[in-house]
Amino acid sequence: MSGSDEDADADADPSRVLLLIAHGSRDPRHATTVRALTRRIRSMRPGLRVSTAFLDFEPPSVAAELALLAQHGARRVVAQPLLLTQAFHARTDLPRALREAPPALCVRQADVLGPHALLTAALERRLAEAGLEPGDRAATSVVLACAGTTDPRAVAALAALAALAAQWRRTGWYDVRPAFASGGALPGTRDAVRALRGAGARRIAVAPYVLAPGRLPDRIALGAAEGGADVVGAVLGAAPELARLVLRRYDATVRAPALTG
Repeated sequence: MSGSDEDADADADPSRVLLLIAHGSRDPRHATTVRALTRRIRSMRPGLRVSTAFLDFEPPSVAAELALLAQHGARRVVAQPLLLTQAFHARTDLPRALREAPPALCVRQADVLGPHALLTAALERRLAEAGLEPGDRAATSVVLACAGTTDPRAVAALAALAALAAQWRRTGWYDVRPAFASGGALPGTRDAVRALRGAGARRIAVAPYVLAPGRLPDRIALGAAEGGADVVGAVLGAAPELARLVLRRYDATVRAPALTG
């Protein structure tokens, strides 16, 4: 049997579930976007059971969804955090929530989504949709703007963002610099845009490195406007590259030795 046939058989197993876990927000656009991503993933892998839960603000909670899955025959769950960095939610909130799973469930937590080349491709898709042409790359500086964090142990996550910016810069953009919308991390989006302009950048684009709309993405957009950015991309949302990345993380977790037995 080929690997693809084995994957299809595993997907058809109703006891196996991919549970997408998002941060949650008081902004209804957040949940709408997460559910759009869920629908895209289902369309890409029709035989796979895909469910959704939220860490805060929006139902269902992780505990409630896990209980419901157990009631409906689930036995093995891959919990995929819809999170881009290894910050507090991925390291603390989510594992705590997963510990409330019913005893009948075998739950494994997949890796966070970032960094990954598919995320870079999704960011470039959003900038193209906002008006950047392929020939604009060499003359365009990009501000890679993330939400930021107040977690003092998330220095590694912020360093990873800086490394992603440096890696992206080598793909032909004039310059790429990280920025943050919250948490006291500097520079902010506005300051990053202004610094690039002061350094002689002719065209500046802001790429929000966030999953869904909400208060912090709105702050990124405001900072981009105040700084005088020429182009502002949309959030990652239900980009097909993001859906493919989720499925890659799922497949890697399913195949890991820890899931055997």
